[in-house]
Amino acid sequence: MATHLDDPAARDAAIRAAVRAIPHGQVAGYGEVARRAGLPGRARLVARVLATNPDPGLPWHRVLRSDGRIAFPPGSRGWREQTARLRAEGVRVEAGRVRGQPAAATLDARLWGPEA
Repeated sequence: MATHLDDPAARDAAIRAAVRAIPHGQVAGYGEVARRAGLPGRARLVARVLATNPDPGLPWHRVLRSDGRIAFPPGSRGWREQTARLRAEGVRVEAGRVRGQPAAATLDARLWGPEA
């Protein structure tokens, strides 16, 4: 059964919309972004879309590996830029890993999970 997400442009748009929906100062994992875009299990597709994204306003820096680590190689230009952007939003980053918040929390977990 075909859906609108069978179209590559629609998939890319859904992923970009899910990334834009990550609030300032928060992060999400690639897999969580894929799930929010209606593409569960497509974390690598999220990475590809972000790597080829032409929109300079897309908050790509809020997307991390599921364990909270930055995906760029430590010390690389991308790693430094992502770290700086996250810190500018008040996100605690230590040794390339976000501290103090889960990278892959679901909306249900944020609404219904135990309080921190």
